Amino acid sequence: MALISDEWMANADIITLQLAMERREISSVDLVVYYTGRIEAYNGKINAVLELNPDAVEIAEALDRERAEGGSRGPLHGIPILLKDNIQTADRMHTSAGSICLAEHVASVDAYIAAKLRDAGAVLLGKVNMTEWANFMAVAMPSGYSSRGGQVANPYGPGIYEVGGSSSGSGAAIAAHFAVGAIGTETSGSIVNPAGHNSLVGLKPTVGLLSRSGIIPLASSQDTPGPMTRTVSDAAVLLGVMTGVDASDARSIASEGQGHRDYTPYLDSRGLHQARIGIPRWYYQQLDEEERQIAERAIQVLRDEGAIVIDDVALPCQDAVWNYDVLLYEFKRDLNAYLAKLDPPYVHSLQEVIAFNERHANQALVYGQDTLIWSEDANGTLSEETYLTSLHRYQELTRSQGIDHALQTYQLDALFFPKDEGEDIAARAGYPLLIVPAGYTSKGPMGVMFAAGAFSEPTLIKLAYAFEQATLYRRPPIL
Repeated sequence: MALISDEWMANADIITLQLAMERREISSVDLVVYYTGRIEAYNGKINAVLELNPDAVEIAEALDRERAEGGSRGPLHGIPILLKDNIQTADRMHTSAGSICLAEHVASVDAYIAAKLRDAGAVLLGKVNMTEWANFMAVAMPSGYSSRGGQVANPYGPGIYEVGGSSSGSGAAIAAHFAVGAIGTETSGSIVNPAGHNSLVGLKPTVGLLSRSGIIPLASSQDTPGPMTRTVSDAAVLLGVMTGVDASDARSIASEGQGHRDYTPYLDSRGLHQARIGIPRWYYQQLDEEERQIAERAIQVLRDEGAIVIDDVALPCQDAVWNYDVLLYEFKRDLNAYLAKLDPPYVHSLQEVIAFNERHANQALVYGQDTLIWSEDANGTLSEETYLTSLHRYQELTRSQGIDHALQTYQLDALFFPKDEGEDIAARAGYPLLIVPAGYTSKGPMGVMFAAGAFSEPTLIKLAYAFEQATLYRRPPIL
């Protein structure tokens, strides 16, 4: 127990915690008690954690006994992890996507990735708040708000700094050190955006690398879960544990042979040496002076670490005008398919969600539900010409006229974006992103982001780890 202090824990990653547990210096129960105490002390200011797993201590006790009697299952054995509120768990916790219409929903089966985490020995510590329906409910809804959980605050400046969304609770909770890591989900920016705002590492994988089964959906062509952590090494550990081919997810089946069970071999502190990194200056135009200085400092770090920086790189799609037809159509079809499987008395369609919200307008419709209504008005069979044309056009633009074009034309290992700029083209392409802390401005933390083609996670981890180790910019918030 001597090691369980805020100062020691602030710098303890998964590898450090495992070594301490192997030496019997700490236990999984110690970790659960420590993080539960922090949540009880500070969550009132941040509102990130919706509920704790009532069985967490008993699960940790069992894992400690298992370690003592038969050894460790691996790097996540006994490690407390938080989950976004749209990821099913077959226990006494709820899964609601932040909506009061599913506030009492208890799933009968784990999401595929939740089962993988359990099998690896992780303690699923609790569920965290999120922007309701993954920020696809109302245009006016601020990031981090849900009717079930209220407003999440950024621990670096509660009520002052933007918290980011829709994995807002995942970001705020890990920044506040409420668990070792959290799992968020992204359709377009929902991991990398809150990770940047909360000075975290956020890894949005290639769509299909991690299964989406058992996760309340937004859009099947873009949805993916992913890790949000304080270090690149922790993100690499979590990613490897969650990979696997899931017969219930067609995109997962299509990714067979592309994933790795262990991404830690790619943690190379010299990973930037001779790497070819492209700077797409079109995405740097909107930075203010503070942000520009941080971005330029980050680019200099790339050079100092031996990268070959190609500045400026153009993407033919960079000034394209985007719409959200694909999301509107897919949301209705995918959500209806998910809700139809729920037992009574829960809602069973998007239409029923809208009607429920109207009946409980005082609590459910603080910001309205215009996006839900627009999606309901779409046919949603995914055979509509508008949908098919948009899907094909945007995938072509973001791939052959976007990220793939830049990588091939300039012979790049990766693109380098300021903040989460460029997240939309990667989202529509289904390609991975990895954001890391880069500094702090008067508006809060700021990150920089590496992007590349499909299943390039090993490359992104190598580059981001080298940048992280060269800078160590992240500092914890003062609570």
